[in-house]
Amino acid sequence: MLWNSLMLALREIRRNLLRSFLTILGIVIGVSAVITMVTLGNGATQAVREQISSLGSNLLMVRPGQRLGAGQSAAGAPAFTEADVEAVATQIGGIRAVAPEVRSAVTVIHAARNWSTSVTGTSNSYFETNNWRIATGRTFEPGEERAGAAVCVIGATVRRELFGTQDPLGAQVRVRQFSCTVIGVLASKGQAAMGMDQDDVVVLPLRTVQRRVTGSTRVNTLLVSLKDEADAAQVKDALGRLLRERRKLSENDDDNFNVLDTRQIAEAMSGTTQVMTTLLGAVAAVSLLVGGIGIMNIMLVSVTERTREVGIRLAIGALEREVLLQFLIEAVVLAAFGGLAGIALAAVASILLAGVMQVPYVFDAAINLMSFGFSAAIGVLFGYFPARRAARLDPIEALRHE
Repeated sequence: MLWNSLMLALREIRRNLLRSFLTILGIVIGVSAVITMVTLGNGATQAVREQISSLGSNLLMVRPGQRLGAGQSAAGAPAFTEADVEAVATQIGGIRAVAPEVRSAVTVIHAARNWSTSVTGTSNSYFETNNWRIATGRTFEPGEERAGAAVCVIGATVRRELFGTQDPLGAQVRVRQFSCTVIGVLASKGQAAMGMDQDDVVVLPLRTVQRRVTGSTRVNTLLVSLKDEADAAQVKDALGRLLRERRKLSENDDDNFNVLDTRQIAEAMSGTTQVMTTLLGAVAAVSLLVGGIGIMNIMLVSVTERTREVGIRLAIGALEREVLLQFLIEAVVLAAFGGLAGIALAAVASILLAGVMQVPYVFDAAINLMSFGFSAAIGVLFGYFPARRAARLDPIEALRHE
């Protein structure tokens, strides 16, 4: 019986192909819109997480902060020192690496080319805390770090702007009043979550920058990379206690430093994109309801057109439930075809739009199955009333219908 009803439904759909196509159009648009919105939202969320993680794995960024007391300013908070870096690395557990960071905006020159960029004074631990890979060359030797040697590692953007296709290793780059030898080139990372170019950087030993660029022994930022198994909350608590002790803060004093956890940033930004994805998906789902109403409308028209056919079936012994099942299956088949077409359209649209938006294409089997199931449920929900109306027709009145 079920097979016969399915064959009858398919025959009726083929008999009115244009009307069937227009009927499922709302379902196609609704399903494809929901899947596309959710897929792009998931891709955007993953892109944000990857960009945040490119800053460093399980990274804590510690900067001098502003006390909340009267008359204090951010500039009044004392900077960190190399001794602070050593203390954090040796006295706190769960830490993979600690790197000092001093930044300054400069114009670098090579031959007839110049480029405005930023120099970063740091140690070799910086490459580990910030997940940097060396594309060519090497990092600093211990002796170069201790002596503040004039050597540098450049980012991909600086290499492109100053050297083009030439090999930069061994070349001299002028930074303010001194020249440094290029000993390495960083692998490209691209843009960060905030839109800045991570490859636009020149990395030098900390003491080189302190002596020849900033003229100060201050350290602006501590980059603390945690081990994968470390408890971030415990490490932050221990780090806070150690820095308060070293900065001689009493119990009543507020912290004059702040600790920023990149994982919290990633979670906050991911949460925002997920909320937007849910909102857009909910808006797109409204078109599914519109498509369901369209199915009910067409099925009611179909029942009216086929009143005499239904009357004949009932007169020769067909049961009400058989007539009900036939029209219900027809509605479900229409909705299912719409769901499949919507999934195919969403896959093409998602791949194209992901390329345009420069976010990864993340296939989500759950949302595809859910959308298809919802479209079938729409067929049952909005097809039941027309099917019930057909099943309850009076055979005598139906046979009189012209």
